[in-house]
Amino acid sequence: MSLEHVMSRTAGLSVGFILAPGFTMVAFVAFVDTLRLAADEGDRSRPIHCRWSILSHNMQPIRASCGIEITPTTELPDPRGFDYIIVVGGLLTAPRLDPSLCAYLKLANERKVALVGLCTGGFTLARLGLMDGYRTCVSWFHCGEFASEFPHLQVISDELYVVDRDRLTCAGGTSVVHLAAFLVERHNSKGQAAKALRILIENALQSERALQPQPLFTEETENLRVRKAMLLIERNLSTPLSTEFIARHVSISDRHLERLFLAEIGISPSTFALKLRLSNAYRLLETTRNSIIDIAVQCGFQSSSHFSRSFRGAHGMSPSQVRKQVCHGAA
Repeated sequence: MSLEHVMSRTAGLSVGFILAPGFTMVAFVAFVDTLRLAADEGDRSRPIHCRWSILSHNMQPIRASCGIEITPTTELPDPRGFDYIIVVGGLLTAPRLDPSLCAYLKLANERKVALVGLCTGGFTLARLGLMDGYRTCVSWFHCGEFASEFPHLQVISDELYVVDRDRLTCAGGTSVVHLAAFLVERHNSKGQAAKALRILIENALQSERALQPQPLFTEETENLRVRKAMLLIERNLSTPLSTEFIARHVSISDRHLERLFLAEIGISPSTFALKLRLSNAYRLLETTRNSIIDIAVQCGFQSSSHFSRSFRGAHGMSPSQVRKQVCHGAA
């Protein structure tokens, strides 16, 4: 693509996709279909208001994590022909991105093209040094792995997506629909974004501050601070956090957090945390062969006696009784 063509391309949103080996199909399809529905009147799918290309260094099919292959549409053009270059990640155990594609992403960065990471695409950008100084959104499911591999980066795992200047990262799954709609609204119009969301049977556009789904075993609440605190508690079951620490994380006082929890779910943060730890312990006893003492440690108990007393008080039987019950049921 010539520079003249780059500079004279028509208005509207234009994106180039780089599909990583083992990419997640739903993240790619949900994003591109949001663009498709916003790109034309009715359901004619003409790329008028939005345009997209699947980029490749060798034009060979790319296999998704589900085994389906996608054929690229374009060799690597001048990245300035796009508003965004989007990396769709997937399996962390899959082969890394080809060096030619890595070089292309670095070129896009040099030429001031915004970069987007969907699903584990944030891992790819971080490995290339392209997330240094930026916040990165990943799924709660991969938060620990990201923090371990990139301890110097700020990771966000309780929001649907993060827009940090010219870096946009997204948790993946169906949350990519809202990031795509956000970009349609930014570059085209609210009407086009709303149309795409309606056809996809999605609610109104969720902002980047919208939270990822609530954790397991939680009470229902719409209060964002309480939900964010719940997520933080769930991700630290083996190392229980103080109410003061949790309150600082959600930017309120510990007394205010206590009041919110009591008003929303009828229990204190510490009682909720204990309930969550004991619920997780029950699940581990049912679904794993881990020893009872290992499960106690995993769930933040310092002694087996404390664990057993707390567990019996919550579930009416000891951990060993639950384990025997599971074993007898499997026999």
